[in-house]
Amino acid sequence: MPPGPHRWNHNIHYHRLVLDAVPAHARTALDVGTGNGLLAAELARRVPDVTGIDVDAPVLDSARREDGSVRWVHGDVRTHPFPPASFDVVASIATLHHLPEPEQAFARLAELTAPGGVLVVVGLARSTTPADAVFVLAGTVQHAVLSRRYGFWEHSAPAVWPPPHSYREVRAGAVAALPGCRWRHLPLWRYAVVWNAPRV
Repeated sequence: MPPGPHRWNHNIHYHRLVLDAVPAHARTALDVGTGNGLLAAELARRVPDVTGIDVDAPVLDSARREDGSVRWVHGDVRTHPFPPASFDVVASIATLHHLPEPEQAFARLAELTAPGGVLVVVGLARSTTPADAVFVLAGTVQHAVLSRRYGFWEHSAPAVWPPPHSYREVRAGAVAALPGCRWRHLPLWRYAVVWNAPRV
């Protein structure tokens, strides 16, 4: 059964990727672009202190109904005055394509990640190469199979389509901002970046 009561979509599908990266010592987590709050609510089952931030006030009302233990913040992660290095886990799903510059976005999220913590980004990008097209085909098949099995739950967060940056551009931004990060191109029109912040 996918996360949440009878809910599945492309973003929920990759919650497990984020949850599997949570270090055992994690005590604080930030969900960037929390939307309806599903990922933040799942993180709260593993991490004692979870914050979800989003620029969209109405969608945060939906998030608050998911979990009362999460601290919900209406704001922009680029400018909100979070202390540097204050989260053991910084996670973001389907948010970075809303921001203008991938490298700057990755750098900001890295700034918020505590030493020894982890940054996990699952995002959307634009297909521009033949290799990208292979993942588009795989995603189309996977979507058909899984949406038939689980149904497709439509979130209420604002959407941006098509994504403004290509996979190549996003990967270049990640590599520049996050030395040693791990990049994966995923089906269902997604990529993943995982970066472990160096210990001091």
